[in-house]
Amino acid sequence: MLITYDSEADALYIELRRVPAEDSIDVEEGVTALLDGDGHIVGLEILDASDRLGQEQLRSVTLKDLAWEPAIAGNNKP
Repeated sequence: MLITYDSEADALYIELRRVPAEDSIDVEEGVTALLDGDGHIVGLEILDASDRLGQEQLRSVTLKDLAWEPAIAGNNKP
């Protein structure tokens, strides 16, 4: 999973799986779910992210109850 924020575009992208998006669904104005060829969600795009989430939320990410061990520094395995 990868979360990126483009401050110039004020867009937040959450990549759930690294596969090409072949379609998309507008969840609401400014929020789009990107889909693979089977219709499964591969990512979410949120426009006007600072207005929707607030600057404080964009500066902080909390990971909770993840089912894997943390990566060791220098080990870039996915």
